[in-house]
Amino acid sequence: MLVHEGETRTPEADRALALSLAGVAGALNTAGFYAVGLYASNMTGNVSAISDRTGTGDLLLALQAGLLVVLFVLGAATATLLIRRRRRGHRPGAYAYGVCAEAILLVAVGLLVLLLREPARSHALVLGLSFVLGLQNAAVTKISESRVRTTHVTGMITDIGIELARWLDRGAPGADPLRAHDPVRLRLYLSTVGAFLAGGVVGVVAYRLVGVALLFAAAAILAGLALPALRR
Repeated sequence: MLVHEGETRTPEADRALALSLAGVAGALNTAGFYAVGLYASNMTGNVSAISDRTGTGDLLLALQAGLLVVLFVLGAATATLLIRRRRRGHRPGAYAYGVCAEAILLVAVGLLVLLLREPARSHALVLGLSFVLGLQNAAVTKISESRVRTTHVTGMITDIGIELARWLDRGAPGADPLRAHDPVRLRLYLSTVGAFLAGGVVGVVAYRLVGVALLFAAAAILAGLALPALRR
């Protein structure tokens, strides 16, 4: 799932990617929201918060939301640069190295957060998670050629609606066969949304029970996914 790309990539690889990484992203996103009331990966909400808080004069919260957006962008840029440089050097494992980098960064964020006191701890947590999830989303987007997005589900839910309309319109006179209902794609979208939802439930429960240890558990899962790909 972290090795093949392009024509050699299968729908099963995309679905495995969606199930695993969307679950991790959902858990981390809800943990950040539980800690400080801000989403680490929902950039639509954060951009809206910038507008809302600026309009109401709450510039501190507007700045916090803006910083989350900046860090998410920087995380995506970091992943993309890593992948491009390994490709130019004809070195394999670009995507697996990206996921390994995410695991290492999660451990680093967790260790940093443990050294801080509230409220700095919660704010550092969500800021670090925003960078990490930006990195993940870029890596997943590139290897799947934008079929899979694991850190947010607005686009996937829209695509579910589109596929539902195509299914309802199947067999209509004059329907374009190239735009017919695609059950494989629909399963991918449903898997992504379901994994993100389930991961979110697990994340908030786990954060309430074990706190920052959730980050170390997520890092272990990511490393477990990446290391077999690196060995190959």
